[in-house]
Amino acid sequence: MQITQLESAQEELWDRYVSKASASALYHLSGWKRIVEKSFKHNTFYLYALEDEQIVGILPLVFLKSLPFGKFFVSLPFFNYGGILAENMEIRRALLDEAAVIARREGAEHIELRHLENFALHLPVKTSKVTMILDLPETSEDLWKRFKSKLRSQIRRPEKEGFHVKIGHAEELDSFYEVFAWKMRDLGTPVYSKRFFENILTEFPETARICTVYAGDQAIASGFVVGFKEMLQIPWASTLRAYDRFGSNMMLYWNILKFACEQGYTRFDFGRSTPDQGTYRFKKQWGAQPVQCYWHYWLANGDELPELNPHNPKYELAIKMWQHLPLSVTKLLGPHLVKYLP
Repeated sequence: MQITQLESAQEELWDRYVSKASASALYHLSGWKRIVEKSFKHNTFYLYALEDEQIVGILPLVFLKSLPFGKFFVSLPFFNYGGILAENMEIRRALLDEAAVIARREGAEHIELRHLENFALHLPVKTSKVTMILDLPETSEDLWKRFKSKLRSQIRRPEKEGFHVKIGHAEELDSFYEVFAWKMRDLGTPVYSKRFFENILTEFPETARICTVYAGDQAIASGFVVGFKEMLQIPWASTLRAYDRFGSNMMLYWNILKFACEQGYTRFDFGRSTPDQGTYRFKKQWGAQPVQCYWHYWLANGDELPELNPHNPKYELAIKMWQHLPLSVTKLLGPHLVKYLP
């Protein structure tokens, strides 16, 4: 078995393996390598195991380094999951061993592997997050029949306000980004660049879409969805706080779920949540069920597990300050900061 780094000539072979592997996810595709490199200028190390000239396992890695947060690898940053995709434990171990060699060479403090399976890798693991997945029926009518009367009335509410929905591609990006930037500022989180989303739309023209709710000409809620195999997922969704009382988010998600059924998807991934918190309960009401996330860590020096998240008390002051910045400033500074936040 040979472990090799991916080059452009092998990308088709890589994606063919991802498409056929039963446990593969959207973020295993090689297109995300190009997106991350173009959008964030990070170095990537996409490892694959080769036997008899056939790929039998992969491990996509992104290298992040900065003064505040140090050096580390993630598979994959900015997204819910990624990690090792391989035929058996021997191949998983070989890929991990090669990743550890690279991490030591680069002076990295840790490797974070975002899995949906608890592989016996003998690594420390975090299990504080789940991803919420809904099994979809063949038609949106059948899905509607599943909902409780309270949920149905919440979905109908914004229609009575005269709100309307558009589903599109690049033509909806400006609307999506404006709502997204407002929401990130309100949360105290640096915003991605618009170029990041442009790169995703360019890389996945057939499977990436934007759904936006409008009050007249004003975009008030918007979601960015990407499909792979039988699954449609929504990595980013935002609403303007002033319109939350009208249920704009309910209209947004219902129209996205209708779209998923119409396109033939059989599962919908609402994204990750902390069990029993607000977003978890919101997703649960649609019928979504939790699937455990396993984030495994290789630690260079056996240190404590990293805590690069907004709930870490040492980031509280920075978050509060960010919430009070003008939107234009957050759009300017955000992309330079968020690239280091996995």
